[in-house]
Amino acid sequence: MINLSVNVNKIATLRNARGGNMPDVLQVAMDCERFGADGITVHPRPDERHIRRSDVLALRPLVRTEFNIEGYPSERFMELVLSVRPTQATLVPDAPGVLTSSAGWEVQANMELLTSVVDRLKEAGIRTSIFVGTDLDNIRAAARTGADRVELFTGPYAEAYDNDPESAVAPFTAAAITAHSVGLGLNAGHDLNLHNLRYFQQHVPHLCEVSIGHALICDALYLGLEETIHAYQACLK
Repeated sequence: MINLSVNVNKIATLRNARGGNMPDVLQVAMDCERFGADGITVHPRPDERHIRRSDVLALRPLVRTEFNIEGYPSERFMELVLSVRPTQATLVPDAPGVLTSSAGWEVQANMELLTSVVDRLKEAGIRTSIFVGTDLDNIRAAARTGADRVELFTGPYAEAYDNDPESAVAPFTAAAITAHSVGLGLNAGHDLNLHNLRYFQQHVPHLCEVSIGHALICDALYLGLEETIHAYQACLK
C-alpha cells in the first residue's frame, strides 16, 4: 500500500482567516486518521500564516499515524522538529515569503547544509526526506546526504498531465527507479489530485507515500472529508 498523508495547512488557513478555533485543526487531523488517512503532514512557515508552532506541539500527542513536518531547515525549524520528534521531517528549500513550494533542492550546491541537517535528524531517530525534482544526478546526490527518502515535486507532472500523461509521468518513472537503485525511499507531493493521482501511482514504482493537502481539502468541500479520503485511498490501491 502507498500511504496517504493529509496536509492540514489549508484547514489552518481557514481558521486563521477569522480567528478563534473554527475549523479546529486538531479535530480535523484526528478525523482524517479516523476516516483512513495514513499520516498527517504540516508545513509551518516562519510567518505562521497557516500552521502555527503551537499547532505542531498540540498535534504531536494526538497523531496516531505517521506525523510529517515539512519546512526549510532553519535553526528555528530544527528546534521545533527536534523537540516534537515526528515520524518524518521533509526538508524543503522554501524562501521565507514563498506562497507554496515551487521547486526541489539543488542538492550538490547545498550538500554541506543538507548533510548536517540529516545527521542531526537521524541522531534523533527521525526519518528524513529531501524534496527534489526529477534530475537523476540530483537524486543520487540526495542519497549521499544520508537521507532516508526523497519526495518528488510533482507540480510539473500535474501541469502537463492533461496534454500528454505519458510524457508527463516519464521523468518521474525514471526518478523513482533511480531513487530505489541508490537505496532511497520514495515520496511524492504537490498538485496531485483525484484527476491525476491514479495514473501517477500506476506508472511510478516504489512509491511509499503521497502528501496531499490543497486539492484534498477542496474536494472535501463538495464530497465531505470522509468520502474524499476514501476516494484518494482508492486511487492508491
